[in-house]
Amino acid sequence: MFQFFANIFGYVLNFMNNFVGNYGLAIILFTVLIKIIMLPLSIKQQRTMKKSAKLQEQIKVLQFKYKNDPEKLNREMMDLYKKENMSPFSGCLSTIVQFILLISIFYMVRCPLTYMERIDKTQIDTYVQQLKDNGMSINQAYSEIDIIRELDYLKEKFPDDQTLDKINLNMNFCGLDLSKIPQQNLGDWTVYIIPILYIISTFVSMRITTSMQKKNKKKDGVIDITENKDEMEDAMEQSNKMMSWMMPIMSVSISLVAPLGLALYWLVNNVLMIGERLVLDKIIKD
Repeated sequence: MFQFFANIFGYVLNFMNNFVGNYGLAIILFTVLIKIIMLPLSIKQQRTMKKSAKLQEQIKVLQFKYKNDPEKLNREMMDLYKKENMSPFSGCLSTIVQFILLISIFYMVRCPLTYMERIDKTQIDTYVQQLKDNGMSINQAYSEIDIIRELDYLKEKFPDDQTLDKINLNMNFCGLDLSKIPQQNLGDWTVYIIPILYIISTFVSMRITTSMQKKNKKKDGVIDITENKDEMEDAMEQSNKMMSWMMPIMSVSISLVAPLGLALYWLVNNVLMIGERLVLDKIIKD
């Protein structure tokens, strides 16, 4: 499944790369396009978040009212979800979609010659072997990135190879080499710029989301009638916290062992998401 989406994304990103002539700019345009396509889901997610804030307070009332009758509480909660036309797992769809995008785009960025340039695997293996025979160190996981980095050498070695001449991936962006992998270039301080900006944007995004949730509760004038959280409520809050931290932690971990092009995608995506949430919060009233 991930390879299927990586193929589709590769076609789109390659078209944009050929149009603008720069891999970094192409990734930015690609990220904007993905955001536009995902806008309906984002609008639905924003509405769900606002509605969920109201719903959680009604659930607290039910939990207090039926704290000694778990079966009755479960029935009342299910009735409440049906009445409000919501699912307890409504937030899962967004997480699943984000996970699919994360892995698919990772595939594409890891293997740009396969998914963007459509070069046959046998030919890629030939280039890799040639680099190895020349004593060059090749990372098996990112061998295609190594081919791009040593493209000039390969063109000298195979002057009549038309495939090499067709490779058009300029990975220099604002003075940064997007083919570099932080884990392999620990002594190069420039490889930390994009991952650090991504981490900062992630915390800003989470802070804005938390602030919006609190604002929605205050705006609804809801009073917490329980002084202590019961086990169910505490479990729900812990689950929500875990979900909100899971994707950023996973993304940061991968960005340190993947080419910087992937971290650039996540950084731009986060910046767009922050702007999107602020705008949608003003537009969506219920």
